[in-house]
Amino acid sequence: MDGFQMNDHNGYTYGSTNGSMNSDKNGVTISIASAITDDVANINADSIDIVEPSVFDFKNPALHVTADHTLKMVDAPIHEPGPGEVTLQIKCSGICGSDMHLWKSGRIGSLEVKGDCVLGHEAAGIVLKCGQGVTDLKPGDRVGIEPQAPCEECFLCMEGRYNLCEKVKFSGIWPDNGTIQRYKVHPAKWLYKIPDNLTYSEGALLEPLSVILHGIAGANVKLGRPSLICGAGPIGLVALAAARASGAHPLVITDINPTRLKFAKEFVPHCKTYLVNEKLNAEENAKEIRKLYGEDEYSAPASVIECTGFESSVCTAAFAVRRGGTIMVIGVGRPVMNNVPFMHLSLAEISLKFINRYRDTWPAAIQCLSGGVLDLNKLVTHTFPLEKALDAFELCADADTFNIKVHIVDEVNATM
Repeated sequence: MDGFQMNDHNGYTYGSTNGSMNSDKNGVTISIASAITDDVANINADSIDIVEPSVFDFKNPALHVTADHTLKMVDAPIHEPGPGEVTLQIKCSGICGSDMHLWKSGRIGSLEVKGDCVLGHEAAGIVLKCGQGVTDLKPGDRVGIEPQAPCEECFLCMEGRYNLCEKVKFSGIWPDNGTIQRYKVHPAKWLYKIPDNLTYSEGALLEPLSVILHGIAGANVKLGRPSLICGAGPIGLVALAAARASGAHPLVITDINPTRLKFAKEFVPHCKTYLVNEKLNAEENAKEIRKLYGEDEYSAPASVIECTGFESSVCTAAFAVRRGGTIMVIGVGRPVMNNVPFMHLSLAEISLKFINRYRDTWPAAIQCLSGGVLDLNKLVTHTFPLEKALDAFELCADADTFNIKVHIVDEVNATM
């Protein structure tokens, strides 16, 4: 080049072969190849060549969601770790249903996307650099990532219920950047070393497993007692495996998708499946589900783990569970449900419970996977390189393509 070059804050390079240059704020490279006279540049529109920067050239490729429901790959800043923090290379990050909600709807309940934010929170990685005061981790350590950092000062944190902290910083929830990027700074306190017999993919599965470990603890799932799982998506399938490992039997899982139910049967062969009949109401579907357990009240499921968040499924769970039983709602649903059968729940003393994320679950989740109590690897149906994260999300959004858990991996050996 005989002109000049300039780098913007994202690290893209703009240049001209003839001493003139145009660029936009999004990092698109624009080269002006027309001849320039001594007095004036006579630029012909046909001579302008617009070239998109390659995501493969980004130092820190990251998937951003915007307030107007757009996904884009950007070259994000790389930050040094502060006191008590480490800089990680994210080696594997899973796509969660909540990521899809944030993209398509721009919010989950009161959590709203108000600006650009890196998505992702199901992740594992490797420590690259430690900040001041970090003594229990070192560069090269492989870690699972608990994606929340509570304030540690409010009464809920002091009680140990830090998952309910109102000031929590949660990865991938605006304005806190998530894990679908190469480099991420994270508090060392919320990282957990993973043993050599766990892959990064399994390290990323610790997060959805943590959701179920927190939920199942209060769901009344017991050895030899019947249990029902509503929804055969990723969380429902983890719940099914966890309930089986806990000794619950008989086990039934429901869904509206026969392909997912077929997968569930292959994943946990001892379970029974029920294809929800969309022509029946919640109470009628519940009667059909109960027949899979037996004819009397005692045979009905003592616990239900509801993993869809749909009102119709919550109502079906209410009619399916035995009197005195427990429903644990894990699925994310609409802000308001108007048709939950309140008096049925009340007269039967059915406990309707909810969870918000998890607390103190990563150590147990690591033990479950490293000790062979659970094997969740079959849930990962697709894998994409980090640079193709947009394609991964498009696949998840395609209702005609079967997928359970999609992982985004980074095979680059990053350094700082």
